[in-house]
Order: sequence, then C-alpha cells, then structure tokens
Amino acid sequence: VQLVESGGGLVQPGGSLRLSCATSGFTFSRYVMSWFRQAPGKEREFVTAITWSGGTTHYADSVKGRFTISRDNAKNTVYLQMNSLEPEDTAVYYCAARTLWTLNRLISFREYNYWGQGTQVTVSS
Repeated sequence: VQLVESGGGLVQPGGSLRLSCATSGFTFSRYVMSWFRQAPGKEREFVTAITWSGGTTHYADSVKGRFTISRDNAKNTVYLQMNSLEPEDTAVYYCAARTLWTLNRLISFREYNYWGQGTQVTVSS
C-alpha cells in the first residue's frame, strides 16, 4: 500500500495550493479518503474527508469555504484545493484512507488504515 502526497510548498498569505495524493495497493474506490494536518508541537488534526464516490464531503470549521476535497477514482488520486491560505494553515499535510464513513470516527487520526508520508505547506510572507 502506498499513498504519496505532492504539491506542498511555500506560499504567501491569500495564495493557493493544490495537493495531490496518489495511491496504490488497495481498492481506492472502496475507501473514504481524508486529509489531516499537523503543525509543530500540535496533534494531528482533521481537515476534510470525501466518500467513496465523492458525493459527500465533510470539512473542519477552520477550512470550510476555503478548501475543497475531490477525488478521481480512475486515477486512484485524491486532491485538496486550498485557497485563501493563512499562516495558521502552515503544517505537514497527510492523506489517509479508511473504509467507513462515520463522522465521529472520521475526524480521529487513530481511526485510519493507511497514511501517506506528508507534504509540507508553509504560508508566510
């Protein structure tokens, strides 16, 4: 199983980035996909999740209206479009996979089967 994030980097406040997570080794279309992030000294926190078909999404309040998750089951890839970035968005961003869509478990990093290695996003002027 592999999950490989890409697209991170340094961006100015108000800017945009698009993260990708390319996966292999499991049946992508049968997994809920999520993005988490972890800032230095802080616990890993939920950002957003998307159902198997992409029909339903869930966002943390801190990113609602600024970030958009999407997926392409033909390419086994999940994306995170991040707009209006703020310095508080600076973190390592991880994609993760789990089989079930259960909201109270979806937001816990302990409830996931597979993880990527992360990609650094730094928002600074």
